[in-house]
Amino acid sequence: MFSVEERDRVRARLLARAEADEAVVGAAWTGSHAVAAGDRWSDTDLVLAVRGGLAATVDRWTRWLRSALGARHHWDLRSDTSTVRVFLLPGWLEVDLTFTPEAEFGPRGPQWHTVFGRTRTPEPFPEPDGNALAGLLWHHVLHAFVCLERGHRWQAAYWIGAVRDHVVTLACLRLGLPAAHAKGAHLLPDELAAELETTLVRSLDGPDLRRALTAAVTVAAGELRRSDPALAARLSPLLAELEEANERAAGGR
Repeated sequence: MFSVEERDRVRARLLARAEADEAVVGAAWTGSHAVAAGDRWSDTDLVLAVRGGLAATVDRWTRWLRSALGARHHWDLRSDTSTVRVFLLPGWLEVDLTFTPEAEFGPRGPQWHTVFGRTRTPEPFPEPDGNALAGLLWHHVLHAFVCLERGHRWQAAYWIGAVRDHVVTLACLRLGLPAAHAKGAHLLPDELAAELETTLVRSLDGPDLRRALTAAVTVAAGELRRSDPALAARLSPLLAELEEANERAAGGR
């Protein structure tokens, strides 16, 4: 694994490259390092403001990361106007580079530290949609049940895990914790964490999958009651019906 010293050297080289690139008119650290909260395992997140079209600058930087820093692979996150390119360097060092138009260079959240360049005030990233998350909960428990009925055990395990993930996101939203990518999951109350643990699939045996699904339905219904009581009242009878059907199937009746 990479060392802190190796990561710091890469960060210094990235910044020097940005300062020397005439097409780059701004740079900012984001993520944990931007707010002095990074640790030994933190990756590197850098936003570059680009004057003119992005494609040529993205390609030029990609070639440089391969030749100068030994990047082994890269891939892109979807973004409307920016290119977010994620690189894997030797030693499992991750570098996330966001190439954004000059007019959109600015913080969209609290984890931002401008190194140079003029910042604007873009619209903040939207929070996850609680109503859509609630919809995903009932959708996923339904599909997990159907997969079990069809004997598709791997797919059932997938849907049960997805239910748990969305409960975590919905709970984080409700409690004002970081909601994206389970970043606030470790801050959830112990009682809820214990409930979530019961949804873990321990085996692809039918009985354990049925048990995990029942637990997932119970946890999802509980979080809906806390997050949106009115919606929970409408969905509770259906969730209870599915839970009863799952229990009957588990008992072979």
